[in-house]
Amino acid sequence: MKKIIFTVTNDLNHDQRMIRICTALALEKYDVHLIGRLLPHSKPIVNQLFTQHRLKIWFQKGKFFYAEYNIRLFFFLLKNQFDRVCGIDLDTILPCYLVSKLKQKVCIYDAHEYFTEVPELIGRPTTKRIWEKIADFVLPKIKYCYTVGSCLATLFEERYGVPFEVIQNVPFRQSIKNQNIKNNRIILYQGALNAGRGLEIAIEAMQHIEGAVLWLAGEGDLSQSLRQQVENQGLTHKVIFLGFIAPKDLPQCTAQATIGLNLLDATSLSYYYSLANKFFDYMQYGVPQINMRFPEYEKIGLRYEVSALIDDLSVNALVQALKKILNDDDYYNQLKINSLEAAKIFNWEKESQKLLHFYRNMEM
Repeated sequence: MKKIIFTVTNDLNHDQRMIRICTALALEKYDVHLIGRLLPHSKPIVNQLFTQHRLKIWFQKGKFFYAEYNIRLFFFLLKNQFDRVCGIDLDTILPCYLVSKLKQKVCIYDAHEYFTEVPELIGRPTTKRIWEKIADFVLPKIKYCYTVGSCLATLFEERYGVPFEVIQNVPFRQSIKNQNIKNNRIILYQGALNAGRGLEIAIEAMQHIEGAVLWLAGEGDLSQSLRQQVENQGLTHKVIFLGFIAPKDLPQCTAQATIGLNLLDATSLSYYYSLANKFFDYMQYGVPQINMRFPEYEKIGLRYEVSALIDDLSVNALVQALKKILNDDDYYNQLKINSLEAAKIFNWEKESQKLLHFYRNMEM
């Protein structure tokens, strides 16, 4: 039985993509280990079909966190045997690559995002250069790579000169369907309340939308400032903060929504080339949605028309899209039907076969 170690920098319990990937490979009889970190508020690890381990880190953020985590991960990998090690994004790939070379084992790179272009690095040129140097040093030497969308795959192939497979971040097929969600008039955003997600715009837009409410399901860096914005603009009756919702409870929330929001700031190339998991989540529940006219969303939108696409992240553009879906029954119903049809194609039952093929055909 081949042993595969996956490495991430998060808490493990709520990383749905990694849970899906690790479970699929464990069912295929691989010995799968997922390594993350222990946070001060971490709850006990939820049992899965694979082994999980959290590294205890003293520093919780910033450059000291990344330095400490990479050092601890290096020695963890050095002490533990494996056949393959997969680094998730740039923040874990360096120790994976170095130890794999020392042990003459296979190293794999899984790019969830365009890491050197995330919003957190905008305005931090020195930190960005460090991550770019790591990428330029490691990635051209890794034979087995995959990412979440075709645009990122093309971009990475051109920059690093190695092929990237595409394994999309799609959910399992869902049976929960609410046939009357049009009447709920609930506009839903699910995900982290972080910068670059258009959340301030969404809240401001509610001043121009009557007979509907905005649900924000999640917490993040902007949790307090967004709540203050709602207070200041007198929108407490229209904007509801649901707080963090556990993944197992999120389907019941999503199934109630009339419209799903996936708004992103184009100043981040990571966002511009993204293909967010919430895009596919809304699709699974037949929820019409609003997306930016970014490459991946436009490509799928042109073929399946599951969403309204807006050209710029502005209150006016968002209000127009919201009103069209809320007030045009024919348009709403067509988006809903298209979403349910597309959900038959974009789901983990199908996508996991690509993952298994990728790992089965890997040389040792």
